[in-house]
Amino acid sequence: MKLNKELSKGSHSLILLKLLSVRDMYGYELIQEMARRSEGVFAMSQGSLYPLLHTLESHGEISSYLQSDTGRERRFYHLTDTGRAVLAEQEQEWARYTRAMGLILEGGKA
Repeated sequence: MKLNKELSKGSHSLILLKLLSVRDMYGYELIQEMARRSEGVFAMSQGSLYPLLHTLESHGEISSYLQSDTGRERRFYHLTDTGRAVLAEQEQEWARYTRAMGLILEGGKA
């Protein structure tokens, strides 16, 4: 089940950075892993993924390299030190956001 696009807006960068903090991955692998880990809630098309990867790369948060994988050359993406710092910041921000939303949804009870 996919989320309303407005709900997931802005979270895709965080998701990609988090996935790449585990290991380097190529594009289609990122799409598959995102769907698998979210039980299909987060789904991204290649048409949405690659512009986002290019943006993250232009900001220095990820880098890419070509590598042969099972006889096929693929572009793998790697989280940089800058990306790790951005990820830590975004994780803290997301934790504050979800706590605040939880407080509202639970009627203000902590």
